[in-house]
Amino acid sequence: MHWALCGAHIIATRRFLLFCFTSNSNQHSFTLSYLIKSCGFSLEAAISASKYVNFENPDKADLVVSFFKKHGFSQSQISKIITGLPPVLVSDPQKTLLPKLLFLQSKGFTSSDIATVLCRQPQLLKRSLKNRIIPSFDFLTNWLGTVQNSSIAIKRCPAILNAKLDTCVVHNVNLLQENGVPEWNIQALLKQNPRVIVSYRLKEILEKGKEIGFNPLKFRFVHAVYAMVGVNKSKWERKVNAYKRWGLSEEEILLAFRTSPHCILASEDKIMRIMDFLVNKMGLEASLIVKRPQLVSNSLEKRLIPRASVIEVLLSKGLVVKKNVYFPTVFQSSEKSFLQKFVTPYREEVSDLLKLYKEKLDL
Repeated sequence: MHWALCGAHIIATRRFLLFCFTSNSNQHSFTLSYLIKSCGFSLEAAISASKYVNFENPDKADLVVSFFKKHGFSQSQISKIITGLPPVLVSDPQKTLLPKLLFLQSKGFTSSDIATVLCRQPQLLKRSLKNRIIPSFDFLTNWLGTVQNSSIAIKRCPAILNAKLDTCVVHNVNLLQENGVPEWNIQALLKQNPRVIVSYRLKEILEKGKEIGFNPLKFRFVHAVYAMVGVNKSKWERKVNAYKRWGLSEEEILLAFRTSPHCILASEDKIMRIMDFLVNKMGLEASLIVKRPQLVSNSLEKRLIPRASVIEVLLSKGLVVKKNVYFPTVFQSSEKSFLQKFVTPYREEVSDLLKLYKEKLDL
């Protein structure tokens, strides 16, 4: 590994020297040096960023970095913003950056909120406040009723302020209406899952959702659309194949998806680990997941294993009868309900049962 690291460093150094030599300009070498020393960039990151910004002295860049620090941004946040938008280093903080920060502050965003939003969507700093950001915010507020609701949506998906209003946001809202999605469900999407509204695949997804059997009038259609936005075609196929490895058919998988669309959002690794636990550890049928697809959304470490461990102890001591325990219900019951039914009543017979449960949760 040591030699591999040395080799990587040598390659990076050669690229750096070659870059500086071929640029025949002191601008590039100064920019690289500044990005590395003042912004904490790696050599590779600095070379990449310097393709989009160059300067001969630190004056403007220092003003920008100082501006962000003054407004509560950490060094790592500043580096992240510069990585996403290198030209920000040569912008005018008072004319270009400050008005956007003040606008967000006026809408109830804290300094921490603003830093988070801009780290996730640094391109907002180059957008027109008058022509892009304010109209988009007003559009959200018209739909969601309050500035607070609009702020919640933006914190969840800052890209909704960056997207083109007419050709993306309004267009997608119109698509939802044209496909029969009720206004209150569109409002829910805008507030809870605004990423859907900036998806370039929305038309295709709406058609797919109806083809699978979802009713646009029902709220589950909204859940399905959100799930499909988060899973492209190749990911969908890989996840479907993960379920198929346990003997499930395509129709069974679609039935599970119609019951709980979120079952397709689990990673392939999680699908395999949950199915392995249910089938090989608990002795349940793989087809169970068709009726209880919500189980895939549960945490293996924080819910399934700890609860199974408690039941196993109770079974081993004869305190519960196996035929009276249906594990899928045990796994899906609320924390309060589980404790009241399987832990609290047995404190005298098994004094360390609660301790065991908490230890499993901590693990």
